[in-house]
Amino acid sequence: MTTDSNYAIHGSTAVIYLDNPPVNSLGHALRVQLDAHLRAAIDDPSVDSVVITGRGKLFCGGADVKAFNTPMSRAEPSSRSIIARIEAGTMPVVAAIHGNALGLGLEFAMSCHYRVASPGARLGLPEVKLGLLPGGGGTQRLPRLVGAQAALRMITTGDAVDSREALELGLIDELIEGDLVEGAVAFARRIVSQAPHRVTSRMRAEPVDTEGSTTAFFAAQRAVLERDRRGLAAPRECLACVEAAYRLPFDEGMAFERERFDVLVNSVESKAMRHLFFAERAAARVEGVAPDTAQRPIRHVAVLGAGTMGGGIAMSFASAGFQVSLIESKPEALERGLGNIRKNYASTVSKGRLSQADVDARIARIGGTLDFQAVAQADLVIEAVFEDMAVKKEVFEKLDAACKPGAVLATNTSRLDVNTIASFTRRQQDVIGLHFFSPANVMRLVEVVRGQATSPEVIATCLSVVRKIGKLPVVVGVCDGFVGNRMVSHYAREAEFLLEEGATPQQVDRALQDFGLAMGRFAMTDLAGLDIGWASRKRLAPTRPAHLRYSKVADRICEMGRFGQKTGAGYYRYESGSRTPIPDPEIDAVIAACAAEAGIERRPISDEEIVERTMYALINEGAKILEEGVVQRASDIDLIYVNGYGFPARRGGPMFLADTIGLAKVYARICQFHATHGEWWKPSALLQRLAEGGKTFAKPE
Repeated sequence: MTTDSNYAIHGSTAVIYLDNPPVNSLGHALRVQLDAHLRAAIDDPSVDSVVITGRGKLFCGGADVKAFNTPMSRAEPSSRSIIARIEAGTMPVVAAIHGNALGLGLEFAMSCHYRVASPGARLGLPEVKLGLLPGGGGTQRLPRLVGAQAALRMITTGDAVDSREALELGLIDELIEGDLVEGAVAFARRIVSQAPHRVTSRMRAEPVDTEGSTTAFFAAQRAVLERDRRGLAAPRECLACVEAAYRLPFDEGMAFERERFDVLVNSVESKAMRHLFFAERAAARVEGVAPDTAQRPIRHVAVLGAGTMGGGIAMSFASAGFQVSLIESKPEALERGLGNIRKNYASTVSKGRLSQADVDARIARIGGTLDFQAVAQADLVIEAVFEDMAVKKEVFEKLDAACKPGAVLATNTSRLDVNTIASFTRRQQDVIGLHFFSPANVMRLVEVVRGQATSPEVIATCLSVVRKIGKLPVVVGVCDGFVGNRMVSHYAREAEFLLEEGATPQQVDRALQDFGLAMGRFAMTDLAGLDIGWASRKRLAPTRPAHLRYSKVADRICEMGRFGQKTGAGYYRYESGSRTPIPDPEIDAVIAACAAEAGIERRPISDEEIVERTMYALINEGAKILEEGVVQRASDIDLIYVNGYGFPARRGGPMFLADTIGLAKVYARICQFHATHGEWWKPSALLQRLAEGGKTFAKPE
């Protein structure tokens, strides 16, 4: 043994530990240490093999993302020079993987001669999820180990494989069931005794065959990416680099990979996606909630309401292992809700995403009941009943009486005042908003709405439980619509005004999809149902400022009984059994009539104006939300919009978009809209201050 705790000699095998908590990222300090240890092993005549493993819970989580676009990312010793040292050596090097080997961590492992892993280890190249490609040789080494099909799947999706699948693919050489280091040392001893040992992946003559014409294979794969990953540069560049592994010698392929990585790492797309990566980590830090805040144990969850939202929430908790009571007031509603849950799970089985045994276990955790008193056993109650304050009042008064002390009482309201709802109880500190997005079993975002009396303990508990069910919690304050729905109402307003001023639904939707949204405004409204917004508008009508103009188009469409796909017609019409929107001259006539009534002379509208009017409306309202302290930081708004409203991740969210364009330019254009279109466009004071001060939403001070 040496005196260095991260370097040990086991017989004639040197064991090197990667030690850079929390994820052993290959930052500069760790690279210096690793290079020194490799040199020591190579220079030691008593050492004939090396095992490299990780300290703590994992092997290596990859590169230091914070160092991207900085000189430290290339500072020597670089990962490439360390890999070159391994490949130039004469002794076998074994990567012993536990926990995760991700990104550069897996690329480093692939540069070793052999790989062994513990059961349950995860191996992946997730760079594409940050708008990047594997830049440490992953696109050249992985095809040489597992072939084009598996390599492309892993690289272009960023999804990891577990160690058993990795063994089947040929990515690892052996599963170690017992102590990983002992097993890896024993493996190394066997390799030494069987000399000569294997060459590294770079020295393999060519990648595994594509089973036919490589040209045809990559052309077909490129067509799939163009269809499924529209507008994203990183997946296309990943494919080009894997194709280069088949066209070029290894060193030339590596040079091509580095060139394409450099293009991506400096792109807005990658900077936007890295912004979102760090935004998720920032969102976990909540003012007034210390990291060590005590949490309440949540084992049993009650969901009130078995409709679409309640059923989806129940599925989310049951799928994560929680016991769920799904409570309804009418037998037919309960049976319909449970039937929809079974149908949704069956669909998942048919797609091969879950086994029937898994689904049976999840369904068994959901107990449907008509007995409201079932809430008495719950640690967390989430109401998903009708969006009406009188109904909420009745429900929360009953919950206050029936729930045990310490139970968390959550409302899934999408816009009602959580403080008012809490006032219906004698335990306001236990009341919180958990605004799930539909379909709740699929959508990742949850707005965690803190009321003025919500305790830090309840907030910490809910943040933890939302993460446990695989979702992204973002804390917001109380205002009408919170963050997402408050902002989307301004986006919708401009989209509707654009119709009256001269655009068509299909032009607006096409322009927004070309910008990167998954769906245009009007196709999305047809999917969600126009009746939902109509009910909200009627509820809010008495409070609407009389001096502000509102479009009448949506109301007129609803008055015609057109509520979207559910009725076969909305802004578009739909053929029976089809979800394809078809432009409808009847709607064009409605739009023209509304414009005439409002005295609007219609004109040609450019796609650029459509994007500016809708996106800048989001930005301006987002700035006002920041002014009011409804969220802590601009990046929280970006997370909400990307994960809840289909905003393109490659653009980073509306506030990141504003910073990218430049706040001075955005502010100047909003001032123009204010002069032309009136009070709706009054600029945010915060936006004005930042624009005039040369600041950004990301760095306002």
